Amino acid sequence: MTNEARTNDSEPGDRPLGTAPATGRSLGGTKDFGVFWAAQTLSVLGDSFALIALPLLVLEATGSVARMGLLTAVGSVAAVGAAVFAGALVDRTDRRRLLIACDLVRMVLYGVVPVVWLFGARIWLLYVVLPLCEAVGMLFAVGYVTVVRSLVGGERLTRANGRLNATAAAAGVLGPLGAGVVAGWTGPAAAVGVDAASFGVSAACMLLVRVRARPADDRAPQGAGLWRDLSAGASFLRGHPVLRSLTVLLCAFSFLTLGLTDLVIYHLEHDLGHDEGTVGTVMACGALGTIAGSLLVDRIRRRLGFGRTWTGAVAVCGLAFAGLGQARGVPLVAALSAAFLACVGIAGTCSMSLRQEITPEPLLGRVTSAFWTLQYSAAPLGAAVLTWAAERRGTAPVSLVAGGCCVVVAGAALFTPVRRSGRPS
Repeated sequence: MTNEARTNDSEPGDRPLGTAPATGRSLGGTKDFGVFWAAQTLSVLGDSFALIALPLLVLEATGSVARMGLLTAVGSVAAVGAAVFAGALVDRTDRRRLLIACDLVRMVLYGVVPVVWLFGARIWLLYVVLPLCEAVGMLFAVGYVTVVRSLVGGERLTRANGRLNATAAAAGVLGPLGAGVVAGWTGPAAAVGVDAASFGVSAACMLLVRVRARPADDRAPQGAGLWRDLSAGASFLRGHPVLRSLTVLLCAFSFLTLGLTDLVIYHLEHDLGHDEGTVGTVMACGALGTIAGSLLVDRIRRRLGFGRTWTGAVAVCGLAFAGLGQARGVPLVAALSAAFLACVGIAGTCSMSLRQEITPEPLLGRVTSAFWTLQYSAAPLGAAVLTWAAERRGTAPVSLVAGGCCVVVAGAALFTPVRRSGRPS
């Protein structure tokens, strides 16, 4: 990280809450951010293989969407559990070394799957590997948020987050396509092996990134008790009106949408009778939506402000979700997936950037950890319920109900401080 980037960090009180900050110098001029950007793009390229391959492994062996949903739920439970402690660890350790270690651990864990599959399917292994990888991934994600702020400074967070999300989504265009091709030729297990290799490349790139060491007063206090340390992030969220409201709203939204990928895969393969290649193509089209949303989010937030941008994006997510189960043609499924993911990208980038802007540096890891713990606390149950209901009632009524509830979440935001947060600049 350069010294100039560090000096561009500004205090949240210098501007109206939720208003996008002024644009600083070009992100391309920050070498360390560029290497970090490339590393995460490569990692997501491989990770998108696992996003498709793991559910396909379960479906191939069991034919059950409920088992797919159970795997998603188990992984999410592990992530939520890890999030409780992740923030305290991130705020106390060298964040760069922590990210490298997380990449290496996931490389080894995912690498086990294709090796074992050479000797036959072992579904139980997925219920061991995925929760461990999700727990480590949560630790990585919390550290990732804090490192972005350190690399680019507060004035360029929305732009940096948008670009990271856009290129990650671009990698996601190739990833699902590649996963579908690899799964069709050699089986889904080989696609998981590609994911494992990507984490090794990401770790190697992170070795080249310089993250300036934080001053002693920027670190979490060492003498605090465990409970006090863990509750510090939650206390900050509780005391901030906008973040408190966002936490509650996103908890409901995550409950409704975590199982969407499983639902789309099941709809394409079971209801419409298509193969793994079609699944990969649809997921790639969805990633194009994420690219569009991530590239536009900075401009939209500046024009509309945080509150209108976030609420509108969640509402469109709900409408797209409601239509997915009704769609009978692959092009329409792909278009609705793209619309959903574009708006998820817009809402998510806005939410993360706002937290980064207004949270004090010593608390950033714990606030991020607390936010994600609370946000996803009910999501595993939601994924299990959504896929269980889809297997018994069909994808059409389930997606209609879940999508309608997402629109209700957006409407509820109009009665909270989220509506008034941020002004167009």
